[in-house]
Amino acid sequence: MKRFESRNAHFDRLVANPDLRWMGQNTNHVPAHPAVFEAMEKCIRDEGFHIYAPPVGYEKLRHGIIDDLGLSGMAAMVTDGAVEALYHVCHTLLQPGDEFVTTDPTWNWPMAFARSKGAEVKQIPIYGEEYGYRLSAERLAAVMTAKTKIVYLVDPNNPLGTACTKEEISAIVEVVRKAGAYLIHDCTYRDFAFDHTLAATLYPEKTLTIYSFSKWSGLAGLRVGAVIANPDLLESLTASPPNNLGSNIVSQQAAMAALSIKKQWFPEVLRITRENQRIVKEACDKIDGLVVPVFPSNGNFLVVETQKLGIAPEALVAAYQHHNIMIRQGAYHTPKFGDRFIKVSISVPAGWVEEFAHLLPRVIEEARTLKIDASNF
Repeated sequence: MKRFESRNAHFDRLVANPDLRWMGQNTNHVPAHPAVFEAMEKCIRDEGFHIYAPPVGYEKLRHGIIDDLGLSGMAAMVTDGAVEALYHVCHTLLQPGDEFVTTDPTWNWPMAFARSKGAEVKQIPIYGEEYGYRLSAERLAAVMTAKTKIVYLVDPNNPLGTACTKEEISAIVEVVRKAGAYLIHDCTYRDFAFDHTLAATLYPEKTLTIYSFSKWSGLAGLRVGAVIANPDLLESLTASPPNNLGSNIVSQQAAMAALSIKKQWFPEVLRITRENQRIVKEACDKIDGLVVPVFPSNGNFLVVETQKLGIAPEALVAAYQHHNIMIRQGAYHTPKFGDRFIKVSISVPAGWVEEFAHLLPRVIEEARTLKIDASNF
């Protein structure tokens, strides 16, 4: 069986398990607002799915995204999830020989998109106390060259949960501007941050802001996201989009409904997420050998370091799956640092997190008895 087939079969088994607690993909499992259900149901009942959507998204949705970000003067292109936005930006802007600069860890797929265009990928290590688990402008400047075309910044960082301060993002922007490069500011987790500054407010001419409905609004399976940029830059992205017949109509209706109730609904999601952070942190603090290096997290997830336990992260992942709980091993995010940690997603019902915490001592002992081939993960 080819690797892509075995990987797909693995996730097919996970999806087919109705009892699985999804605590590894940063997806939001807090019950959706009734308005979101109503919008989708109405679209289906009215058979609105017979037509194609507007090429770059419903005007109401495009303007709603801009208003949500507060990026007046920018333009939005709705895509089939944020990942399609990233794919399209990389494939439009990169050429063979260009450099694509990001952090380690980061979100991996944009690096694959860059390499598929013949670009060289450079990663700047940020994992560890010596780096403060964050990117500094000085270290970014040290790797920039005349070939650097794109700097990709996931902020807040996935999986670490660190977020750039206003001063840090300002300094990073100046490095990118000086190089004449594009900045992809992937803000997928910004709604969970304690504070967040959009690079587009400082570098509007060449910043591409990536927006996702998968995390804050819980629409991961509906695949709806966006890329936001100044109208001239977005014009070049709309010349040959991956989906020129528009994104899923039912998904866009759900997204518009989610934006309409965000101010009244999301604060409770945030409260649940931060309380879940506390529960996970307290459970880890009770066990010698477990460390939560970034707390509080600015995302809907926590990194838990496992090195001192002498247990492979993959063993803990496998042990928790025996209890119908999915978490993620560090190697998914970074081969270099992946043997150090697991990641636990926490925008989920409180009962899931309480079960995770209750099982933690038992799962650690079970993981010690497992023989795991890390290459299978």
